[in-house]
Amino acid sequence: MMGRTCINMATIVAIILFAGMCGATPHGTLSAIARDSNFVFGVDKVRGVNLGGWLVLEPWITPSVFSSTPENVVDEFTLTQTLGADAAAHLLDRHWSTWITQADIKDIASKGLNFVRIPVGYWSVTPLDEDPYVQGAYEYLRMALDWAKSSNIKVIIDLHGAPGSQNGLDNSGRRGTIQWTQGSTVAQTLNALKKLRDDFASHPAVASIELLNEPMSPNLDMGVVKQFMSEGVSNLANSDVVVAFHDAFLGPAAWNDWNSGSSSPLLLDTHHYEVFDSGQLQMDAVAHISSACSFGTQMTSSNRWTISGEFSGAMTDCAKWLNGRGVGARYDGTYNRDSQGTSYIGSCDGKVSSTIETLSQSDRDNIRNFINAQIVAYEKAAGWIFWAWKTESALEWSFRDLFNAGIIPQSFIANPSICG
Repeated sequence: MMGRTCINMATIVAIILFAGMCGATPHGTLSAIARDSNFVFGVDKVRGVNLGGWLVLEPWITPSVFSSTPENVVDEFTLTQTLGADAAAHLLDRHWSTWITQADIKDIASKGLNFVRIPVGYWSVTPLDEDPYVQGAYEYLRMALDWAKSSNIKVIIDLHGAPGSQNGLDNSGRRGTIQWTQGSTVAQTLNALKKLRDDFASHPAVASIELLNEPMSPNLDMGVVKQFMSEGVSNLANSDVVVAFHDAFLGPAAWNDWNSGSSSPLLLDTHHYEVFDSGQLQMDAVAHISSACSFGTQMTSSNRWTISGEFSGAMTDCAKWLNGRGVGARYDGTYNRDSQGTSYIGSCDGKVSSTIETLSQSDRDNIRNFINAQIVAYEKAAGWIFWAWKTESALEWSFRDLFNAGIIPQSFIANPSICG
């Protein structure tokens, strides 16, 4: 969206073109950035997948990792705390070494994708003495960057979990009360980002470092959050990466005036799901498509390069443990985590599958059209990164399996006019 066509392609390697060189761009954001001459933000579209459930555990992505553990194990914190260091290290190393391998990165590249977003927790970067987490994920991150380089894939390193949890969800490493911004947690988060910068910002595969995944704005002082983000941008300003930041669920346009004096290139990451709200779950397939198309229009209201860094083909929250281990689904009225309404919308029978064969033809068509609409919509802005590359049993969340089944076509877009 923020790109300009006046780039001199003969000098694109290692060039940074500032907005003033080819026309005004709001708030000093850059017109284009070239890295290794094979991707240019603002010109090329980001088309990628998240390596979810790998270096940060999520029970619904890999339920097999959790199925033999006690019921109190609901995230990576309680897994390591309950199993103890030795048993947890053995389990996790086996998971890290098998869930994502170099073969996966090669497969991602073979499908025509150009990006991966790699979630990592602070505990793997700058561990704290009081935490039970075990170490080892950081070396797999290092290997993944080399694999990406060899396959001409660009990487967003995404700090997915902060000390104290920025959203209270298992994807932050610790499910429960949000305690990030209390005590020294912000300083600890900034330390983790500095280490990522020092270790990886100059790696040829690394195009961006994301300050923090999904800070939950309704539960946080946004003044503190914005100050954290400003400091994070400042700390990364002189490195080789574009700084990415999540919109904290405020919407893309809400950040247009933030950090307006900075000349650092910024990438806004906004996530669009239509399954975590009872009202959205009641929409039919046509309404889901219309909502996705509308969100793409919202993305273009941002004055930063903007991507949908997470989205899926799901139109229900029926996937096992999607809302957390032991937590049911809003769709079938079994959701039991908080006071949100759990009125029955429909049966989850047949709505979740690990193989295409067990989905009805209408569900296949609806998922295909929904994903198609989202890709069309998000390419109105800077692009998209699907969540996730693969799952064990939730097909509508698994790019690899949807692509292999023909639900996502080789061109990614089956109907370019679906959003009108």
